[in-house]
This record gives sequence, structure tokens and C-alpha cells, in this order.
Amino acid sequence: MAFTHDDYTVAWICALPLEMTAAKLLLDEIHPPLSQAKTDHNVYSLGSVSSHNIVVMCLPSGAYGTTSAAIVLAHALPTFPSLRFGVMVGIGGGVPSQKADIRLGDVVVSMPASTSGGVIQYDYGKALHDGSFEYTGLVNKPPQYTK
Repeated sequence: MAFTHDDYTVAWICALPLEMTAAKLLLDEIHPPLSQAKTDHNVYSLGSVSSHNIVVMCLPSGAYGTTSAAIVLAHALPTFPSLRFGVMVGIGGGVPSQKADIRLGDVVVSMPASTSGGVIQYDYGKALHDGSFEYTGLVNKPPQYTK
């Protein structure tokens, strides 16, 4: 079967080339590359998992963060106009504790709450004058409620 740009509905964004390698290994099928505009500098791997056609892409070398991920996805949308949702998948270090024993290799899904945007980047934050540490590296921001 010959695939077109419109056949792909899922964007799988990886932060590191190692993660992209793992993503490609998880695909059930690998599809041949498709053309892209000269202004689209992303490198894509195409394939499928079950009945879902997936575009796997990686952040540029040395780039990190949500802004870089948004730029990569913004370049992908004109090339693959039928993308319906995206997932950012990466390797986390783990945070074992008495309350939750999260370790390297565990799957963690972010779910926002009133005080947290979900998954927290524990090594990113700022020291406050009172000696405490405020975490600022949230995967997504908590919902804002107004009355």
C-alpha cells in the first residue's frame, strides 16, 4: 500500500535521538519516506502501530524543552495535515519515595491537578530566600479556574 501525507494521524515527538531509535523499534511496520517542503527541516520516520499511522520525529540536537517541541510540531503540521494528536515520549530518571516508587523504566502519564501540571521535572527550579526550593519544570501547567 502506498501511503500519503494525509494517512498519518499521530505525531510521536522524541527529545533525544536515542529515544527516536527506541520509538522506531516499537513500530509494527516501517513505511517509506515521503516528500516534504524545503522549509520543513524535521527528519521523520513513518510507520504504524496496530491501525494507527505514526510520524516519529526528534528535537534538533542540543535543543530541549516545550518550545523546541512546539516548533518541531509546527513544522510537521503543514507536511502532515491530518495529524490529530501528538505524544511527547522521553526517558525520565525516576523519583523513588515512600509515597510513590517511580523508577527508571516505569511509564508515567501526566495528569494535571489543582496544584501541579502533572509530571514535574525535579531538577529544574529555583532556590527561594527562605531556603526552600520551588519546582518550575512542569510538563504542562495546571488548569486555571476563575469564579
